[in-house]
Amino acid sequence: MKPMDGDGLLGWLREEDPDKIESLWEWANTVRRRTVGDEVHLRGLIEISSFCRRRCLYCGLRADNSLIERYRMSRREILESARHAQRLQFGTVVLQGGEDPGCSADWVASVIRELKKESSLAVTLSLGERSYGELALWREAGADRYFLRFETSDAALYRRIHPSLSSIPSDRLSILRSLRGLGYEIGSGVMIGIPGQSYRSLVEDILLFRSLDLDMIGVGPFLPHPATPLGTSPRRFSRTDGEQVPATELMVTKVIALSRIFCPEANIPSTTALATLNPERGYELGLERGANVVMPNLTPHPYRSRYEIYPKKAGTGRTSFDAGEIRDRIRSMGRTVGKGPGKRSPGCLRVPGSKILMGVEQFGEQP
Repeated sequence: MKPMDGDGLLGWLREEDPDKIESLWEWANTVRRRTVGDEVHLRGLIEISSFCRRRCLYCGLRADNSLIERYRMSRREILESARHAQRLQFGTVVLQGGEDPGCSADWVASVIRELKKESSLAVTLSLGERSYGELALWREAGADRYFLRFETSDAALYRRIHPSLSSIPSDRLSILRSLRGLGYEIGSGVMIGIPGQSYRSLVEDILLFRSLDLDMIGVGPFLPHPATPLGTSPRRFSRTDGEQVPATELMVTKVIALSRIFCPEANIPSTTALATLNPERGYELGLERGANVVMPNLTPHPYRSRYEIYPKKAGTGRTSFDAGEIRDRIRSMGRTVGKGPGKRSPGCLRVPGSKILMGVEQFGEQP
């Protein structure tokens, strides 16, 4: 049987037969087990600032949104949240925020240095598009990973939903390559079902995951925020040719599964956005279909509901995260809770190019 290629991916994205889709879950779960094992790594998410200079058409933090109450965490609050992650025996903290000029490069570097000095936590940053000098400074300060979604491989769609700043063109692929050169583990991803996204462009997204050799892959549904152009007029931006990708649980988990098959070594989270779509079993569905990471929200409660990239985000109504509960849920699936920073598994079943050989003889390359 020939390896799966882009046409095979397209077939899976369009597949509707429940039995065939079940075989995709089995394939992805087999690949996940063989490459990254049964461990589920817990990353403590700390949303450090809701200020953002960007005007992305999809995000509730966009600079034009005057309806949300902004905040910026103090150094003390960030470090205390990180200590909480250490007490919970997490291996990583993720410092995430809008593209906030108020979080200066030197200030962020000082937070990273202090965090690394007093803990064994790996530090992932997700702070938007930053200059090479800033990224180099943060790497020197001890940051281990950087996550920056390229959102879509469709250049025209990207320009439409993510306007550049007046003086700085937006080129996230170039930034990701710079991050790799600086020695970061790099992560990226896309939104599923954003108005204007086609099935073919989603295929190109998955192929680009592999081309970039991502260490982390994050995919979640497009969830409209009512104070954004895509939230108020989604039909104006959606495709009318039958090619519009739906922002459904099924499509999100298909992309998780296919990402695992195409990028077997990557760390792939079962995201908060998926849990927002399905509060009862969203995390489990992602883990059953190829994911191996969960990112509990450790943002202090007074701020958590104010980091409103989309409304009614899972976990915002709780005063603290129950680490015992998530561990119990992981173990009930026959999985184990990972220890340590949970770096990408090096050298597992690398396959040159974009065609996938692993498991094809058992499961086939397309429906």
